[in-house]
Amino acid sequence: MRTTGIPASAPESDAPEGASTSGSRDDRGVDRRGIAVAVALLLACGGFVTYGVLDTDEAPPHGKAAPAAGVTYEVLGEGTADISYRGPGGAEAVVVTNARLPWKKTVRVPLGAYSIVDVTLGEKGGTASCTLAVSGRHVQRATATGAFGRTTCSSELPAPEESADAT
Repeated sequence: MRTTGIPASAPESDAPEGASTSGSRDDRGVDRRGIAVAVALLLACGGFVTYGVLDTDEAPPHGKAAPAAGVTYEVLGEGTADISYRGPGGAEAVVVTNARLPWKKTVRVPLGAYSIVDVTLGEKGGTASCTLAVSGRHVQRATATGAFGRTTCSSELPAPEESADAT
């Protein structure tokens, strides 16, 4: 057997001990693949955040106002009631606590959205009725009675294409 003068336990390359020789680390011992993965993840997260901020269902295309209809919610009765309804733009529910009856509100709701008004009486009860009108046309009426009585009036507004065909 021939000896070459290199001890058997010596590393075969000039790389520092513990360093990979596959080319994934530079001279300072930084793993370039880890940095590349981190940058790719940051770019992906930034893309998702940007998409979420810029792409909202409520934003009309090209700066035009989204087609909407006037929705009138009305609650008739005496005393007070808690009322929740689909607010302007159709995005969120608006809650009015201890609303003095009779109560009426008209808002613009985008076509294709769902309009709803919910009435809840207090512990003293009584009778209250909700009505819902879309573009001046009566759609629904319902009545709540008794302690903590509850009623709902709702309607899906026509889609923008359907309403354009109807006019």
